[in-house]
Amino acid sequence: MRAGLVQLSVSDDPAANLPVTLGFVREAAAKGAEFILTPELTNGLSSSRMHQRAAFHGEAEDLTLAALRAEAKALGVWLLIGSLGLVTTDADGRFANRSFLIGPDGSVVARYDKIHMFDVNVSATEVYRESEGYRPGDKAVLAETPLGKIGMTVCYDLRFPALYRRLAQGGAQILTVPAAFNHITGAAHWEVLLRARAIETGCFVLAPAQTGFHPEQGGKGRRTHGHSLAVAPWGEVIADGGTEPGVTIVEIDLARVNEARHRVPSLRHDREFDGP
Repeated sequence: MRAGLVQLSVSDDPAANLPVTLGFVREAAAKGAEFILTPELTNGLSSSRMHQRAAFHGEAEDLTLAALRAEAKALGVWLLIGSLGLVTTDADGRFANRSFLIGPDGSVVARYDKIHMFDVNVSATEVYRESEGYRPGDKAVLAETPLGKIGMTVCYDLRFPALYRRLAQGGAQILTVPAAFNHITGAAHWEVLLRARAIETGCFVLAPAQTGFHPEQGGKGRRTHGHSLAVAPWGEVIADGGTEPGVTIVEIDLARVNEARHRVPSLRHDREFDGP
């Protein structure tokens, strides 16, 4: 299988971001990708809750979702929309950070709402409270497809290995980690965490990323790390998207999943223990 990792540098304007995303999806398909993946918050990055309320829509009305579903059907490809910011019916008004797996007929095959919220103090000037604007999901999602069994996660989930172990023990062969990883934590932790998740699970890890500076109306904007990565089940990086927007193509051979798990069958070696 050939996969295409789409690396974006979105603004806070979904309408302006969409043509760029569509162009990269078409480029990936033209290069032979059967499975195309976009990053977290493909429709737009913004720290302003007021702007998000104006720019985001519910799933049924979201233009980015509708256009990418139509494009997947037109191209006949599998498409992971890394995630979209979506309006929900929650009483507290919080949004969903939702990943979609789209089939080659344009149907939504699976949905996953990001479980772990990025509430951190990266530095004196880099403070994030994702849970103030987004409500966390509560269900792990494993999608069975002709491409293989795909475990869906998003960005900050990467720091919680129990989720990935559960997906792998449930049969996942490919783990998706679309992200908008902060430029500070990304430089320190992004690659090593992705490689660790691949090694621990014996899965391919596909991680399309946001990159560069993301301007926003009435705000300071933010920076993301880039370096969309594909990691093989033995832990080696097999593709790196660098720091510019674009498409990275990688070959995926699922036989390598069984090979890695045969060599180190740690997924079958769990033991109960006491404490702390």
